Amino acid sequence: MTSETNKPTVILGAGLAGLTAANFLRSKNVPVILYEAGNKIAGLAQSFHDTDGFTYDFGAHFVTNRLAEKIGVMDKCRTVKHYAETVWLGGKSYGYPFGLMRVPRMTASGVAAQLKSFGSHAKPESAADWFRASYGAALADEVAIPLTDAWSGAKAADLSAAVGGGISSGIARTLWLKMASRLTNRAVSCGYSRELPEKASVYHVYPEGGIGTLCQKLAEGLNGTVKLESPVEAILVEDGKVAGVRVSGKIQEASAVISTAPVHVLGKIVEGTSRLAHLQKFRYRPMIFVNLRFEGRGLLPDVVTWTPENEFPFFRLTETPLSMPWLAPKGKTLITADIGCEKDDEFWQMDDETVGELCVENLKPLIPNAKDLYMGCRVLRTPIAYPVFLREYETERQSFAEGTGIENLHSVGRNGEFQHIFMEDVHHRTLRKMRELASIFQ
Repeated sequence: MTSETNKPTVILGAGLAGLTAANFLRSKNVPVILYEAGNKIAGLAQSFHDTDGFTYDFGAHFVTNRLAEKIGVMDKCRTVKHYAETVWLGGKSYGYPFGLMRVPRMTASGVAAQLKSFGSHAKPESAADWFRASYGAALADEVAIPLTDAWSGAKAADLSAAVGGGISSGIARTLWLKMASRLTNRAVSCGYSRELPEKASVYHVYPEGGIGTLCQKLAEGLNGTVKLESPVEAILVEDGKVAGVRVSGKIQEASAVISTAPVHVLGKIVEGTSRLAHLQKFRYRPMIFVNLRFEGRGLLPDVVTWTPENEFPFFRLTETPLSMPWLAPKGKTLITADIGCEKDDEFWQMDDETVGELCVENLKPLIPNAKDLYMGCRVLRTPIAYPVFLREYETERQSFAEGTGIENLHSVGRNGEFQHIFMEDVHHRTLRKMRELASIFQ
């Protein structure tokens, strides 16, 4: 190794992506220092347990058997045997996708859209255009577009058509994978892997002890490498190349920097160039996850219920014990309501008890006796749940996807890449970039 590469590679963030990078580089004898702003590893990939026996995840995390085997925790995982989604529309529940296909207007407009697009080379300009072209006007306008508006906090007409590519697996493939789930009695992964092929042998699992088990495994052998409560104040660039970072006022030289920070933060902390300043306008959607505890089980039509109608404050409901019964005590259940919001708006400012009661009140159309069964809630908030693909910066987003433009500065992970990707893809994409980086240092 040259004297330049004897300097450590600095990694920002001890979530799944940061720990994947550190673990791999250490295995290739590349010196590494990982700085984590918080007081523990795992970032948003954490599970919380209360004294009553309920387990809460920080939003939805999907772990496949393929990812668990790759990281080395499959022996600590339980198989998820069931996962299904429904849409609540007009006071009725429709299974996705089979139930919606039985609605005449949905099927008719979907077929019409496919016929119209046959042989056409026109590219949709927005997410709204993409949904209408792919699903037909009825499904797009009644389900997909309202859900996208609620999830992103922006009108689908103002979002890039790339949003569609991050949501759909294609109708035919979705049908096959859903059928494979029924045949194998396992929750076959559908729509949660892009980098590696989805197939009947790839299914969802859940680690004993919670999602953080993956990060704990990746952190093994990194003693002395991970520096907690050490936020990076600046990434230093000289002549278009990374020179180091500043932490607590002290300079740490670096041969490379791997950032998992949200890109709007990355744009603020790079010093010595304005090349990434435009990233500060990239937006993430804040989210509130209201974990509602109830007596009973099987209160919702299925594991996930989407609520596209604007009468509801939430756009998605998830009864996790229908899929993973061990996450709640016997005879009880947990329903997570996802509320899209903005920092400091009325939802964000609500105390936990108030937002819980709001959700319970609005659950009445689906669960008439919800108030009688309600046992309280735990509320989790994050200001950076999902990247928002606004059309106004789509060209810049595509450019950033090709690289930072600063030598030896890499951005990885869901937030760092500003991509709609899930855990397996985060791990795979990070490994690919680290292989390229390690090859330079050999």
